[in-house]
Amino acid sequence: MFSTKRRLAHLASTALVLASLATACADGKAGGSGALQVSGSTTVAPVAADAAEALKADGLDITVATQGGSAGGISQLAAGQIKIAMSSKPLADEDKAASPDTDFQSTQIGSDAVGIIVTKKVADAGVKNLTVDQVRDLFEGKITNWSEVGGPDLKVFVYDKEPGRGTREVLDKYIYGDKKAPAPPESDNFAIVGGNLETRNKLKSTPGSVAPLSTSFVEGHKDLAVVTLDGIAASPENIASGKYPMSRPLYFITDGKPEGTAKKFIDYVLTTKGQKLMTKHGYLTLKEIGK
Repeated sequence: MFSTKRRLAHLASTALVLASLATACADGKAGGSGALQVSGSTTVAPVAADAAEALKADGLDITVATQGGSAGGISQLAAGQIKIAMSSKPLADEDKAASPDTDFQSTQIGSDAVGIIVTKKVADAGVKNLTVDQVRDLFEGKITNWSEVGGPDLKVFVYDKEPGRGTREVLDKYIYGDKKAPAPPESDNFAIVGGNLETRNKLKSTPGSVAPLSTSFVEGHKDLAVVTLDGIAASPENIASGKYPMSRPLYFITDGKPEGTAKKFIDYVLTTKGQKLMTKHGYLTLKEIGK
């Protein structure tokens, strides 16, 4: 879904996000006093960081951080620590119940796809498609060698996301529907990871690994591969139509209707120029998904 130019831009904006993290306040808030504080999903962060940089020309001071992923951003918003939460999952009833005094307002900015990512070695040996049952058995520790699904004689190592991460919720929805996911397997070949960059680095460094990850973070990394799910590829057409089973909306969330700098920031991302940031990072615009 990316061009080479797009991938380089993606890396540059990721560096900006990390720089924002380095300047975050020691008390855990997502920025200095006076700045519009934005925090949450590592998937949404590259878009937010680019928008913040673009709005500097208008004199707006905006700090972007990625503390705790989607769930972390939502909880920081409810606690009054930030003005905008970035989320790669819809608000859940549990989020609203945990913070009844917060007037959560979600603004969708585009859509993304979560992929089941394997190493190129595993894909080249024959694992190019997985069924929902196979994905479930991989993440429950029932499939322990790639040869069991037509791949190489290589042990499976699963990297799953932290609870509350948007990526994890999309995966659980795909596997279990409305049922509660079981506890993680007790296995030496299973680990929990956090953000997208950490997940990608773990995949690259572990032979036989598999993990859920935004497909935009894999483009240009030829040592990793996105498998099709039940024969359906994570193509723009399949994401837009909802045919691909692990597509997801991307949001900015505020407490009440956005006002002031928060409104200017969100409105910018909804403009034609702002929506180009979605395309730049491999996501689908609102127009592309018919919104």
